[in-house]
Amino acid sequence: MIDGTNLKATSETSSHAKPNLKPNLKKAERIAYIDQKLKALYPEPPVPLDHQDPYTLLVAVLLSAQCTDERVNQVTPALFELADNPFDMAQHSAETIREIIKPCGLSPQKSKAIKRLSEILLEEHGGEVPAEFEALERLPGVGHKTASVVMAQSFGVPSFPVDTHIHRLAQRWGLTRGRNVNETERDLKKAFARDRWNDLHLQIIFYGREYCTARGCDGRVCEICTTCFPQRKHPKVVNKP
Repeated sequence: MIDGTNLKATSETSSHAKPNLKPNLKKAERIAYIDQKLKALYPEPPVPLDHQDPYTLLVAVLLSAQCTDERVNQVTPALFELADNPFDMAQHSAETIREIIKPCGLSPQKSKAIKRLSEILLEEHGGEVPAEFEALERLPGVGHKTASVVMAQSFGVPSFPVDTHIHRLAQRWGLTRGRNVNETERDLKKAFARDRWNDLHLQIIFYGREYCTARGCDGRVCEICTTCFPQRKHPKVVNKP
């Protein structure tokens, strides 16, 4: 014979033992929430690299490889005082350029790339930065990510530049399982509306610096991570690009 009183007591004990957590959001819910959250936090995200035009942005982005934006912004005033256009930059030796950009790291390669790309812009593009991915990616020191930043921020072409930081956050938020930045870029472009790509690139960067840092959040700390995955019990392991 079943004791109803004991059954009720057992049921109440069991219900209290379960953690009162909301379920993890489904992917479509995560995408909508992240989009709105970032838009609310950073409605008009600025480009973090100081620049005046497509050329100075191109040079600044090139310098930012394996260097912080803050350091680049400390270095570029002196560099752009020396030369802030392809014609003037091409007149200087790579060694002169290198002496200024040393704090950014990789200065031997970067100085040669800046001088040579300036020459190519004069030889092949009338001294102007081309608004084409293929032409940009043929320039020395300019990869797909650098070209994407210039296309997005200088020419307004929808792009989704992905660096290691965006790659990390996209995985923490369950937006990609990409093994590298190219696969992550593909998945992010599928997830979000095309007219949001340029702003989202910047908004994710700012959120990552402020809330979802490499060491400060392991996928269970910041508001976006905990809202998207309230049931997550262990640190999120990220595929390194």
